[in-house]
Amino acid sequence: MLRTKEAYHEKLFAMRPNIFIGGERVGRDDPRLRPGINVLDITFDLARDPEWKGLATATSTVTGQEINRWAHLPQSPYDLMQKQKLIRLGARRAGGCIQRCMGHDAINALAICTKEMDQANGSDYHGRFLDYLKMYHDQDLDGCCAQTDSKGDRMKRPSEQEDPDAYLHIVEERPDGIVVSGFKMSITQAPYADEIIALPTRALAESDRDFAVAFAVPADVEGLSLITRPVWLREKDDAAAGPFCHYGVSDCIVLFDNVFVPRDRVFMCGEWQFGRRLALLFADSHRHSYSGCKPAVSDILCGAAALAAEANNISKAAHIKEKLSEFAGAAELAYAAGVAAAVYGKKTASGVFFPNEIYANVGRRLTGETIYHEYNLLTEIAGGIAVTMPFSGDFDHGDNKDALARFIVRNPALSPETSRRIWQFVENVGASSMASWYKIAGVHGGGSPIMETIALNIGYDFEDKKRVARYLAGIDEHLDDSWLRDLEPNFPTKD
Repeated sequence: MLRTKEAYHEKLFAMRPNIFIGGERVGRDDPRLRPGINVLDITFDLARDPEWKGLATATSTVTGQEINRWAHLPQSPYDLMQKQKLIRLGARRAGGCIQRCMGHDAINALAICTKEMDQANGSDYHGRFLDYLKMYHDQDLDGCCAQTDSKGDRMKRPSEQEDPDAYLHIVEERPDGIVVSGFKMSITQAPYADEIIALPTRALAESDRDFAVAFAVPADVEGLSLITRPVWLREKDDAAAGPFCHYGVSDCIVLFDNVFVPRDRVFMCGEWQFGRRLALLFADSHRHSYSGCKPAVSDILCGAAALAAEANNISKAAHIKEKLSEFAGAAELAYAAGVAAAVYGKKTASGVFFPNEIYANVGRRLTGETIYHEYNLLTEIAGGIAVTMPFSGDFDHGDNKDALARFIVRNPALSPETSRRIWQFVENVGASSMASWYKIAGVHGGGSPIMETIALNIGYDFEDKKRVARYLAGIDEHLDDSWLRDLEPNFPTKD
């Protein structure tokens, strides 16, 4: 089934009001949430647009029916590259984060890890998960991944915390399900998701057994509170603001207060040995998603910088061309890392095709290291007008209206209206609350930079590099490069 955005709204607005903004309980029809809902609308529209059939849609491995690609379990490098392409497409239309990748990466991680747990322990998690996924596909649901715990004292393990709610944990196990409590934080798009999919955030020890838990619940389940911070609070009545201002994001502290989870929605319950595995499966899949998302952000910043250069009438200057080329390098190297992660990925026991962890992490690391530099490039090209331009009312009426129409034009080839729209866009992209969000998300989204370091230190063969150095230094007589012969790409095909 492919839902319309109207059907998505109907279900969403009928949900129990468990959202809190500034201490006030609100429904999902609160206008402050609408910018994020507008982003989700793009994902439903793309799936129903014949032009994007096969990119925004896929065939379900569970039902055999056409589904939204955001609910699809990748089966090949082609699927991974289609996901990456879809993210870049959607993010360019939304002006940034498309938000659906979190649910996609969560179901990928669960499909793989539940199969591995069953193989190791003889459990039945994988079949249970596939039953859940069938419902997820049949109803074309949107899932939000709640992974990051509040963590409390960072020097202590989950089981050592003074407040056990610093990590989501099992309070009680019953024959028909479990009861859970705890905080998840910095959870994007939870207020307008259908489902909350909870996963562990770190490696666990045997003493942390109660913190080894994964499940899915409706986003309005009893006992769940979404303490929400909408990012894009700007008034939308500015005619010069453009489509960018219609989109935004909301993040939450997700408070689980003795939430009951039925057994058929429980996908990990005490298997502490798999805590790190499940956490990294989500993180590495999500970092591959960044190879579509962050190139789109670079596209947007590059476009804003190019427009600013045009408005300043300096497009032909050599230093401008050099700066714009840096956007190209950042965007396409990150995208290329995603392609490499897809091509050199591997088929798991679950049937899910998973991206190569090294390429996924280096691509993500690159985007995190360049995001502030890209904003700096935009600032250097645009100048200070992004934070000093008069308010819209001064341009629209009053004694200075005609003077400001002359003031705003730096390039005589551009009209006052076009010039104003360019500078308004530069302000919105570079100096708004959304701009601040993108800077922080560019570094911390998908996990803090240290997690990329950990992932690379786990997976990268540093001993091989020492062998190269030993050979070239004359310490070893022979160099074994057989691993290069075994490094075979999986060429992406539609079949």
